[in-house]
Amino acid sequence: MQKLFSYGTLQQSDVQHATFGRHLSGQSDELVGFSHSMVAIDDPQVVLTSGKTHHPIVKHTGVASDRVAGTVFEITQAELDNADRYEVAAYRRVATVLGSGVEAWVYVDARFAPPAN
Repeated sequence: MQKLFSYGTLQQSDVQHATFGRHLSGQSDELVGFSHSMVAIDDPQVVLTSGKTHHPIVKHTGVASDRVAGTVFEITQAELDNADRYEVAAYRRVATVLGSGVEAWVYVDARFAPPAN
């Protein structure tokens, strides 16, 4: 199983059903060293799925006091592949350690992704 941290639309039930075919349950956690903003979404299918033309996005700052709240979910590799197809090019999936110490994937602003480990 894979762990996926979401701070945005992947927490929505309608998006989960469209992307994963089921409702996900998860645990609250925090993304450390990132700040939050919004990005315009121009993919009509993603807008239709989420119901939103702007989605939250995070950029890596490396500042420990910068934190973004969200939810960590346990999903299959196939579901992670589905999430990759849902996210638009503005996002890049990276591995991170959350505030709880859990290792998880997260989609971040591709322009401000953390350096690879």
